[in-house]
Parts: sequence; structure tokens; C-alpha cells
Amino acid sequence: MDARQLVYFLAVVDHGGVHRAAAALYLAQPSLSQAIRALERDLGQDLFHRVGRRLVLTNAGHALVEPARQVVRGLDTARASVASTAGLAVGRVEIAAMPSQAVQPLSHLITEFTTRHPGLSVTIRAAFTAPEVIESVRTGVTELGLLGATELPAAADIRLIPLGRQRFVLIAPANGPFHPDQVVHPEDLAGHRIVVGQPGTGMRRLVEQIRAGGVDLHQVVETEHREAILPLVLSGVGLAVLAESWSDLAHRAGALVLTLEPPAHLTLALATRTTQLTPAAQAFLTVATETAEQAR
Repeated sequence: MDARQLVYFLAVVDHGGVHRAAAALYLAQPSLSQAIRALERDLGQDLFHRVGRRLVLTNAGHALVEPARQVVRGLDTARASVASTAGLAVGRVEIAAMPSQAVQPLSHLITEFTTRHPGLSVTIRAAFTAPEVIESVRTGVTELGLLGATELPAAADIRLIPLGRQRFVLIAPANGPFHPDQVVHPEDLAGHRIVVGQPGTGMRRLVEQIRAGGVDLHQVVETEHREAILPLVLSGVGLAVLAESWSDLAHRAGALVLTLEPPAHLTLALATRTTQLTPAAQAFLTVATETAEQAR
């Protein structure tokens, strides 16, 4: 077994097949298939069930994914650490982020990070819930994760660094049922239609709490795509509860951003493994913690 084989194996897993993985690796498909078969021979077990043209992970394949990511991530850290002895001129940090936190504070953090380290780059990977962010960091898909949750989840071998809070706001159309300066209470939402996120999100949990309090809210749309919510509100489909990170975009689009009382918040945190980070990830972590301290 060598690192190249593990990189190839993870590419097939992440891209869903040999053809796409070969294209992403700029590698001939037969060469990639041969490398996977050699890895299987070395391990003495099949890593994939071959169903027609599809590859489905076997139990052995599932067992290899996380250790393979740790090995590949460790090699990346080793290379980056050696390269950083000449200064942080080049490098990349990968971050899993939830949609609302990708709007803010991630945009601000990346601006500060790339200003301080213009040779470094950032890759943002989507995660829709806090557990998805934790899993991305835990399994080594990304080094860092940015999440928001009403209660921060506990996870072994994961360090959570608090970055502050985000308040929930109500987004409504300008020609809708509320005036611009109105403070909205749960009972004011009775009888209205609402657009919600998928289960497990903070915005969905808050709406469910309001409904559990006896407020008759009609759920008209459930969507995993946060970017679809603002257009739906503007077109009159329904109201929406969103993190305040969307406020600026909502104002610019012509929607009303209204204060909810009693207030509800998300706690923001940066997730990282307790093992050594690449210099680029450590630099991003430093920017994030310093920015959070300045905001307090």
C-alpha cells in the first residue's frame, strides 16, 4: 500500500466512480482501475462492489475511508510544514461551512485571512447541519469547519472554538403583513405561511418551537437550499426565519428584516481536530480567534 493508492481510492469514493475520479485526477481510467485492484490485492479484500458500471463501497471499503483520509491529510500536513519553513507563501485551507455561516462570518474571515496571507487560498465545502460539519472535520474531509447551533454538539477528538453568536430575524416581503419597524412576537405569526430549512437546522428548530407553543404556522416550503429562501419570500410565497447573517442581502433585495422577540440565537464555532494542522489551517485559526476576540 502506498499513499498514491489511497489518494486514488478516496477520489473514487468522493467522485462516485472511476470515470469521474480519473477525470479529476487527470489520469487514464485503466490506470486508476489497476491501482484500485492492486490496493485490494494488498489488503486481501474487495473495497467496492461492482454493480454494472457503478462502484459501491463494501464493509472493508467503508472501514478504510477514515484511516485513508488521515494518512493523506497527514502527508499534506508534512509537506505544508516543510514548505512553510520558507514562509507562508503558498498553501490551501479547506473549510466545511453551513450556509448561513458561509455568508457571515466566513466571508469576513476569508477577507482578513487572504489580506494577511495573499499567497494562501481557501476551499469551502458545503455542510447543511452542525453534525455534518463535525463529521467532515472528524473524517479528515476538511481540516476546519464553521458551524452554528442552538447548542454546540459534543464530539470526540474535535475542538470547538466559540466565535460569538448570531441572532435569528424574520424576513418578510416589503408589501407583506408587517411594517418596517415592527418587532414581531410569536403570536403575530399566527395564520401566516412560512418557508423553512430541513430538519436539524437552527431555523427549523425555532419554527417548530413557535408552532409547539400553539401558534398556527403553515409550512409551505421546506428547502435545503438557503439561497432559494430569499427569492421565495420576495415573491410572496411565505415568511422565513433566518440567521442575521442574511440581513444585508435581504435589505439589498428589498425585503424587510424584522426583530423577533423573545430573541433566539445560534452559537458559532470553528471546529478543528486536536491533531496537528497544516500551517495554512493554523493561520486561518489564528485569524478567526483574533477576529472573535476583537468583536467581544
